[in-house]
Amino acid sequence: MEWTSEGVIVSVRKYGESSVIIDTLTPSHGRHSGVVRGGASRKMAATLQPGSQVKLEWRARLEEHLGNYRVEQLESRSDMFDDRLRLAALSSICSIIITFSFPERMPLIDLYKSTLKLMDTLNSGGDWEPLYALWELQVLEEMGFGLDLTSCAVTDVTQDLIYVSPKSGRAVSRKAAGEWKDRLLPLPSFLRNKFEAASREDLLDSLKTTGHFLTTWLAESLGERQLPEARSRLIVRLENKKYN
Repeated sequence: MEWTSEGVIVSVRKYGESSVIIDTLTPSHGRHSGVVRGGASRKMAATLQPGSQVKLEWRARLEEHLGNYRVEQLESRSDMFDDRLRLAALSSICSIIITFSFPERMPLIDLYKSTLKLMDTLNSGGDWEPLYALWELQVLEEMGFGLDLTSCAVTDVTQDLIYVSPKSGRAVSRKAAGEWKDRLLPLPSFLRNKFEAASREDLLDSLKTTGHFLTTWLAESLGERQLPEARSRLIVRLENKKYN
């Protein structure tokens, strides 16, 4: 068995004396692991970094085997490593992909594209925070736990939707919320319209909402796993970030 694809490295761990196992995210093969022989060498260190865009050649005797990778770097994305906040975001992305959500070898073409866009924006120092929140929303969608933010769960109106029901995952309008508003989750407008600007409060509110469903829906479906510590560290850094 063999295939060739582009992919992004999301984790690297030692394997034996001189090799490593890398976990990658690819469009057609999803999250996929393999051994890189000689990957522990200094020569390979710069290539085998989380966030690196690489060309992958995977080979194995049988499809279910771990198999071996040949790796060629296409883009390092190392510019983000000098910024603690952006590095925290990268760690959160990789941790969610590896330890929290995606089964191995499930095609994730749309999420792969979104992940590349997010990582490219992280690396360039662009406005990555809203993209990160939208990425978490897409993670829920890809895993079968998408939220319905199109209309109010109570009245079906499509305007003034500012809350999300923590039970149904559906939007709720300001008027329909009434006395129950304190029990609902916030719905920043940029989660419904990605072209709208997001304030610091909007960003933190969005992560409160996605975090709730990542925990109560997705994590429970996977055996009551906990949100990765890397995500918690990112939230703390975002809370402490100084905004102009």
